[in-house]
Amino acid sequence: MANYYTDHPEIAFHLEHPQMKRLVELREKNYEDAQKGIDYAPVDFEDTIENYRRILEITGDVAANVIEPNSESVDLEGPHLENNRMVYASKTKENLDVTRKAGLYGVSMPRRYGGLNLPSVVFSMMSEIISASDAGFQNIWSLQSCIDTLYEFGSEEQRQKYIPRICAGETMSMDLTEPDAGSDLQRVMLKATFDEKENCWRLNGVKRFITNGDSDIHLVLARSEEGTKDGRGLSMFIYDKRNGGVDVRHIEHKLGIHGSPTCELTYKNAKAELCGDRKMGLIKYVMALMNGARLGIAAQSVGVEQEAYNEGLAYARERAQFGQKIIQFPAVYDMLSRMKAKLDAGRSLLYQTARYVDLYKSLEDIQRDRKLTPEERTEMKTYSRLADAFTPIAKGMNSEYASQNAYDAISIHGGSGFIMEYKSQRLYRDARIFSIYEGTTQLQVVAAVRYITNGTYLQVMRDMMAKTPECEQKSRIAPLIDLYEKAVAYVNEANSQDVHDFLARRLYDMTCEIIMSLLIIDDASRAPELFEKSANVYVRMTEEDVCAKCYYVMHFTEADLASFRAE
Repeated sequence: MANYYTDHPEIAFHLEHPQMKRLVELREKNYEDAQKGIDYAPVDFEDTIENYRRILEITGDVAANVIEPNSESVDLEGPHLENNRMVYASKTKENLDVTRKAGLYGVSMPRRYGGLNLPSVVFSMMSEIISASDAGFQNIWSLQSCIDTLYEFGSEEQRQKYIPRICAGETMSMDLTEPDAGSDLQRVMLKATFDEKENCWRLNGVKRFITNGDSDIHLVLARSEEGTKDGRGLSMFIYDKRNGGVDVRHIEHKLGIHGSPTCELTYKNAKAELCGDRKMGLIKYVMALMNGARLGIAAQSVGVEQEAYNEGLAYARERAQFGQKIIQFPAVYDMLSRMKAKLDAGRSLLYQTARYVDLYKSLEDIQRDRKLTPEERTEMKTYSRLADAFTPIAKGMNSEYASQNAYDAISIHGGSGFIMEYKSQRLYRDARIFSIYEGTTQLQVVAAVRYITNGTYLQVMRDMMAKTPECEQKSRIAPLIDLYEKAVAYVNEANSQDVHDFLARRLYDMTCEIIMSLLIIDDASRAPELFEKSANVYVRMTEEDVCAKCYYVMHFTEADLASFRAE
């Protein structure tokens, strides 16, 4: 029987990463839940990892044998609107029922609320697996991670009220964007007013492009400070569907991820609770929400990268032309080797980012109960900075790779790839949104560029190089880092914001590819049977790209900008 976890040993490999020991130690707080008598809590490191494996196996089984077989039906039917309510596709309802019965909710929440207390790296693995089976359903399922923001910033009363409901399988959404406020969330105008008589907040206005917008529990960005027009007037609110006051006005008809309902909502005096402090909605809470969501899209992307590679490989092995299987043609196995290299390197970047998030978030959580030692505070600061630097490259590169792998899967299928009966076309349609929502790739470049120009990524590369075992691939990366350093210095010295902005994407791509090369080289040193081929291919791809981009950057001047400006 198929299993989307055990069928891909590359996922399990990352449970053996050296950082997992420290991560688990912090996450489990020296296994205090087991000491308190919670029967499903692990008692030591080995028990914890085995617990992760069991949950991933269950996820892999459900993904392969329920969600994937339902995916075509969901794509064809999609959600629909009835009496101002969103109704899921019939097979989406089945997916929700099965994942609830399998206990795949409350993944990240502490056990005292009924959660599983799993780290981000395991949640990312589960997200990847579910996305490989149906990227649209992954959206619905993975939005449970919105509860992390409520846990982090809400009151204990709100935690007790809402977290057990998510652990039981209720759904969530984050209601941020509006018709006039997409990427520019400072322009959000949904109005929040305090009802003195009822001692609650009331929300009025419209939200647009809300994924899973008719969910049970919403986190809503709204303008609480009358007369303001910027981010300082925005607060975060909790809306409970049980209280009413929100209608679904429209469900978008999209190119892909058909099973994921994208809704336009109208708030009409809807009762809500303030989450955290007033005026911190955009400045602090949305940033936490978005970073979590971006990691989720990176995992969603890796799942589609995997499935696109699977589809291309299976077809190439079966399809014969000119008297031989097409997998024997250099043009085809070149595509397949690049697809696999992008997948393996992208996955490694995803899980490294997730580990950084886990390490600093676990220390933050410990800090709620006791004062951290000076060493722990330094550790938290280090991993927080690394998580912040790695999140935009994990989201940006994997979302681009998902589209590239899906595109190549269609190419391998030839004309059949353009036919609706083949899965490749759906993967291609689904993947296109990944580099757009939760911050376009261009916005990921904006988020990452300060770490490029201030030398943070360069130092990361140097540190990684120092720890990388000697091998041919490492010797090929060393001169690329030198080229990269010169390119960054050239842009910094240009003293032109327009040149800086124009060349930022090229610097970003080089940054990602060098870091991903070093990650896949390290993976190959520990498991050559899984990653040696991908390491060789990816390093050669990086050489090809970095050399070309460095040449482009260092021969570019401000005068060249005139040739590119649109009339």
